[in-house]
Amino acid sequence: MNKKLSENIKVSLNLIPDKPGIYQFYDANDKILYIGKAVSLKKRVLSYFNRPDSNAKTKILVSKIARISHFVVNNEHDALLLENNLIKQHQPKYNILLKDDKTFPWICIKNEHFPRVVSTRTFIRDGSEYFGPFASAKAVKTVLEVVKQLYPLRTCNLKLTQENILAKKFKVCLEFHLGNCKAPCEARQTEKEYLESIRQVRSVISGNLNELIRFLKEQMITFASALKFEEAAAIKEKLDILSRYQAKSQVVSTKLSNIDVFGFLENEKSAFVNYLKINDGAVQQVYSVEVKKRIEETKEDILASVIVELRNRLKSESNEIIVGFDPGYSLGNIKITIPRIGDKLQLLELSQRNLKFFVAERSRLTEKTDFRKNKQRVLEKIKTDLTMSVLPRRIECFDNSNIQGSIPVASCVVFINGKPAKKEYRHFNIKNVKGPDDFLSMKEIVYRRYKRCLDEAIDLPQLIVIDGGKGQLSHAMESIRILGLESKLKVIALAKRLDEIFVPGDPEPLYIDKKSETLKIIQHIRNEAHRFGIEFHRNKRSKLFLRSELENIQGIGIQTINILLSEYKSLEKISRAPLSELAQLIGKSKAQLIRKYFTK
Repeated sequence: MNKKLSENIKVSLNLIPDKPGIYQFYDANDKILYIGKAVSLKKRVLSYFNRPDSNAKTKILVSKIARISHFVVNNEHDALLLENNLIKQHQPKYNILLKDDKTFPWICIKNEHFPRVVSTRTFIRDGSEYFGPFASAKAVKTVLEVVKQLYPLRTCNLKLTQENILAKKFKVCLEFHLGNCKAPCEARQTEKEYLESIRQVRSVISGNLNELIRFLKEQMITFASALKFEEAAAIKEKLDILSRYQAKSQVVSTKLSNIDVFGFLENEKSAFVNYLKINDGAVQQVYSVEVKKRIEETKEDILASVIVELRNRLKSESNEIIVGFDPGYSLGNIKITIPRIGDKLQLLELSQRNLKFFVAERSRLTEKTDFRKNKQRVLEKIKTDLTMSVLPRRIECFDNSNIQGSIPVASCVVFINGKPAKKEYRHFNIKNVKGPDDFLSMKEIVYRRYKRCLDEAIDLPQLIVIDGGKGQLSHAMESIRILGLESKLKVIALAKRLDEIFVPGDPEPLYIDKKSETLKIIQHIRNEAHRFGIEFHRNKRSKLFLRSELENIQGIGIQTINILLSEYKSLEKISRAPLSELAQLIGKSKAQLIRKYFTK
């Protein structure tokens, strides 16, 4: 035993019996650090102080222990239950943490006269009955639709006490006239009859369909024997609805019923548990949780704790549990099965497959979170490398595009928080520059872009990237100065030849490591601007060729050409268009001219 232990701890350790129970570790402020369970309290508690190979978290926990208390119980099952309750009550820092990450939907039978059956994501301990949680809102909706088809229950929130009903405080609503409610508010349905429907609703929600189907068949036969054929037909309709609903359930084995299945996976930081509820041979409920490890919990300890928690949470009354390994604790009168062959093994494998999907989804979510953090880091790096005063959350990049001076166009792409904001991309036709002049073209588009931003109160970027060298940069800066934005924006140029970065007022390129993330993201933005500009230029050239080709047709003017291009987009489609279709679009005489031209 560690010689540095205080006398108080040594005395406590000597007093701990070799019995099942729970133990609690307290810090110097008498705050509970950890609550644990054990088949043998003495062996378990001593193990914390006798193991030199403990991990760092366990060593930190042990170093903080100032007091130990314990509570002896009759058996290990009682220890499990007591531990579960105390952890919920005190939520100690070093105990495992069940992570749901979202509020799952439940079906609730309200604690009231003529109870409503509703969906909810809030579990309130008001005496109402809760069924679930369900894996999705769609699953809840499906069950409630079946309940609605089977039983006309009220949906209003009226206080239907016997006194209020006898005092005739309420009137029937549209739901009664639609046949969705039997109007207990006007005493047209007794509470006894209503509660019988609720009893059957419980069976539908719980998945105990075979028992309910047997009960309804007996009722149908009774009504038919008494020559009450309408009542018998109504029950037959309910049986048909239940059969269709039951057929949609995932049948796993007609031999198995009322069983809980727990799949288990773990990695260094977390454990993952999947729960399947099997009733009447079908999967009635699927639920997965992540368990964040805090210290050196064994997989047996984790599984046992989660089994108790989930069975309590989901109100399971199954008398058999299927698991992949012995959780190390008795669960009272519940049978623990570790299958090797047969239907039960297939159930365990199904649970494990569900769990793998759950873990994969968690990994994707974690990657997305890490990517967001990574983007923040990259923006910080760009800010540092370019000596900016603010993060470049909005970056805009300009590129000119022309072929031997023909059809000069330009593009502007926008990146927000490191991601392309494609809805904000813009194309420009060069209006005021004659001939192939990249410098003046850059000056024009930068001026037009930010003049409009100022006039229309559009967000300005923190960083502008010019695709080009010192010449394009200096002309872009002329426009920036004219608009009075020189002190508000950071402007750089990325030269094409060597991918050198230039800043205003410095003839020498800014040195940035060629492998740096800053240069890579600036190159990516520049390449995107180039791609977007080339695409626009290609479309312009295509339209110019089409327009010039159509202008060769005598009798076809600009307005007609625009109509044809808008409708057909290509010469091939125009040439193959039926005469009747062309005539309807541009008139019979012009349609004949088009047809004659393309059938030479």
